[in-house]
Amino acid sequence: MGKIIAIANQKGGVGKTTTSVNLAASLGVLEKKVLLIDADPQANASSGLGIDVDNVEIGTYQILEHSNTPAEAIIKCSAPNVDIIPSHIDLVAIEIELVDKENREYMLKKALESIKDEYDFIIIDCAPSLGLLTLNALTAADSVIIPIQCEYFALEGLGKLLNTIKSIQKIHNPNLDIEGLLLTMFDSRLRLSNQVVEEVQKHFNDMVFDTIIQRNVKLSEAPSFGESIINYDATSKGAANYLHLAQEVIKKNSK
Repeated sequence: MGKIIAIANQKGGVGKTTTSVNLAASLGVLEKKVLLIDADPQANASSGLGIDVDNVEIGTYQILEHSNTPAEAIIKCSAPNVDIIPSHIDLVAIEIELVDKENREYMLKKALESIKDEYDFIIIDCAPSLGLLTLNALTAADSVIIPIQCEYFALEGLGKLLNTIKSIQKIHNPNLDIEGLLLTMFDSRLRLSNQVVEEVQKHFNDMVFDTIIQRNVKLSEAPSFGESIINYDATSKGAANYLHLAQEVIKKNSK
């Protein structure tokens, strides 16, 4: 039975896509079968794993519309043991198209039922908003990872996201858990970074992953080569961080 994990935060630039791509690749290297679903119209997770997004014919859009099955949308990518359902800019229109549909929040959940058992983990890269796309992802997910940037405005908006998660638990998905808060873009030289880490750990205790993703040039470079950090530079600090995170996720889900 595959565990579905959404990577969500309505703030942009906090490391959602970086985490989605590299957590998926790290789980794959650790011999887990992984499906990455790109649920962001910007399609950065797709291009970050070498998919030519301009030529995507079947992707997340068609699955949410139920015009194609997930099996028809799956593409094998360069990362070992990782498949992807890619995105396309067309996905922008889905919020308008689904708005009048019955059970519109359950479109992704329903679509994934046919393939859920074929994977150990299904990772959903969410759009930087709390719209219908993210709502679909959180309704389909078993848990959510929330990346938090180690910067001044890190906690701004977190309360709003946690409230959204609470209302989804109440109305659409009572089984939704918080897998963990993930601190990203950490720079040990900056006092502010250290203060944010302390604040988050103090307020959220066990909800925070032990792994902290450090600022790393290689992590920024990898997507432009269409590769995960594991493929691009397995010896980098970024690769070590995400492998450690993958081990934490596996350990947490083997209890």
